[in-house]
Amino acid sequence: NPTGPNLLDITVGDRTVKAVAQITKQGFVYTFDRVTGEPIWPIEERVVATDTDLAGEVLSETQPFPTKPLPFEFQGTSIDDLVDFTPEIRQMAIEAVEGFRLGDLYTPLSLRGTIFRPAAGGGASWGGGAVDPETGFLYVPSRNVHSVMRFREPGDNDEGATLRYLLSRGNAPFIEGGNDRRTPQMPQGLPLWKPPYSRVTAIDMNTGEHAWMTPLGNGDRFRNHPMLRSLDLPPLGGDSGRNGPLLTKTILVQTLTAGGENGGPQLVAYDKDSGSVVGAIDLPGGAIGTPMTYMLDGRQYIAVTVGGVVPGLVAVTLPL
Repeated sequence: NPTGPNLLDITVGDRTVKAVAQITKQGFVYTFDRVTGEPIWPIEERVVATDTDLAGEVLSETQPFPTKPLPFEFQGTSIDDLVDFTPEIRQMAIEAVEGFRLGDLYTPLSLRGTIFRPAAGGGASWGGGAVDPETGFLYVPSRNVHSVMRFREPGDNDEGATLRYLLSRGNAPFIEGGNDRRTPQMPQGLPLWKPPYSRVTAIDMNTGEHAWMTPLGNGDRFRNHPMLRSLDLPPLGGDSGRNGPLLTKTILVQTLTAGGENGGPQLVAYDKDSGSVVGAIDLPGGAIGTPMTYMLDGRQYIAVTVGGVVPGLVAVTLPL
């Protein structure tokens, strides 16, 4: 669990429920009655893979899967998930994952190197989600990235090692490239998976159904690649960091790492009912926290902390 839970009052069927919703790195939302602790929707213990080449490791045969809501982020890895913008790029992606282990969510880690999604950092991250107390909607930003973890047995240079297995080099999260075959390599920053690469999902927690999903950002760092710039691609996402959303009565505000003038960071407002962009403003530096809002003399302000050459607190408002 990367972040604190959200408290929300929802109407499920014909009953009002004081609920608590916990979003996770795996892309799940676990929802409980916060008075009794009972799940709002069934949580099923499902059989997962336990075959591993890590001798001596004991793995759980089942994992808990909430039946609602559906996951808000891609889960697991397969050949079908690989990017397919062009036949050439798809073949490059297939070659990039050759020799690694792919599989569903909770596929065991391995000596050969298991590629798993969401990545070790999530899925959802510390920024968490936002709840609309009037509608019972939950808004969750997430990232479609992978991690690779590859283990090895201790060797002659690991004097004093007491563990059965050690992590190999090249296990940092979010690597899509690298300098050896310990990580799947795509040249020149090409993405490995089908888009979107970051998104925000609106979930109607009264029904457990997804209302809409929109990519976070245009993904110019991908679409401007020489192998992609001639293609008519939709918004790809991939321009969000790990900051949380700010929700008002009408809009959802999210910071992006790119997309502004000269490709810089932005503060973007989305229509909370549809996910369409209603406005954006460039920021002087990358946001390093979730935005906040306040009223002063009848005007509403949005403030966000930014880093960069001159770190500071930036506040914006609409003209009167």
